[in-house]
Amino acid sequence: MVAGTDEVLGPVPAYERLLTGVERRRADAFLTPALRADFVAAHVLVRLCAARLLDRPAGSLVLEQRCPGCGSGEHGRPGLAGLPQVYVSLSHTTGVVAAVAGHEPVGVDVERRTLPDSVRGAAGRVLSAAERAAMREHADPDAYFLRQWVRKECFVKLGRTTLGGLAALDLSGLPDESDVPSRHGDLYVLDHTDARRDAVAAVVSTARPRIGAAVPHTGPKHPAGPEHPAGPECPAGPEHPADLQRRST
Repeated sequence: MVAGTDEVLGPVPAYERLLTGVERRRADAFLTPALRADFVAAHVLVRLCAARLLDRPAGSLVLEQRCPGCGSGEHGRPGLAGLPQVYVSLSHTTGVVAAVAGHEPVGVDVERRTLPDSVRGAAGRVLSAAERAAMREHADPDAYFLRQWVRKECFVKLGRTTLGGLAALDLSGLPDESDVPSRHGDLYVLDHTDARRDAVAAVVSTARPRIGAAVPHTGPKHPAGPEHPAGPECPAGPEHPADLQRRST
């Protein structure tokens, strides 16, 4: 599912009560109310996806994260407590959030379509040689870069590559965008452009994913989920391609 932050939080603000103490603490660390709202909306939306998938109340689901490196519960790949057979993933950018849940590994990413000038210089660290050539010939180089970025972010969340290995992952054989999932090896890649919200998203999974549509929330105890279950999903990487630029300076 892809939704506006206000669409998730606006109808029923009490949905924030679904968050754990750790999530609230992380949310309160954001410097602005808008950034905090994006974080909260993404963490609410992923519960709604999982609730729809499992046909159970969102309030019964506890989202947790665990870093495989340091063991911290403050960051790392998200999952549902007591439900190791369910995979979840979430992403947020300015005013827009995305989430997914499924029974097979999956990753999701969403970004605004307008790229900061500083990000354009990251192409050499993100794109393969073939992708850089395709970007130079593309009618809209920024759109091409962003499409590949959100796809590759999903691969990071799946554990199929790392931030340092993005340029070695060549997705130049995939179409610019397709309404149906494309194949890359054993994975499905589903692209989504949301013109109304000025955002671009991608989902990558070993199962065939699909984009769901949100319905009005009915209350914090028994929230309605998406009209259609979204495909599966997984771990977390940087929130925006600008993060890669910040890491390099």
